[in-house]
Amino acid sequence: MTPADDFFHYEIEYSQIPRSEAPGPRGDRVTTIRCHGRLVARHRDQIEAIFQRTAFHGHIYFDLNDVSYMDSAGLGMLVRVKFSALKDEGVSVKFVNIGPRILQMLRITNLLEWFQS
Repeated sequence: MTPADDFFHYEIEYSQIPRSEAPGPRGDRVTTIRCHGRLVARHRDQIEAIFQRTAFHGHIYFDLNDVSYMDSAGLGMLVRVKFSALKDEGVSVKFVNIGPRILQMLRITNLLEWFQS
């Protein structure tokens, strides 16, 4: 692996869904976090920065389409995000556009259905 292959970055996009599609305490705000690269222990500080710089409310979508690899630390981070959302009625977290490698990992760990709910 070359240094160019070992990276992680993300982009945040804010939007709204029609109120008719968003009844309840979560409202109509959507925060989409598009992840790119490798979700691994080495990038823990960058991954944690997502949570320090982003106010989570409403609907949170983690777009994992461009995640090329994820280790157990990356998986643990996603599990913590989902558990945190379960504790807060005002937040909904979904993982969307899951690429084939990550999809396989979630199937093996029996987490796929939970991550997509």
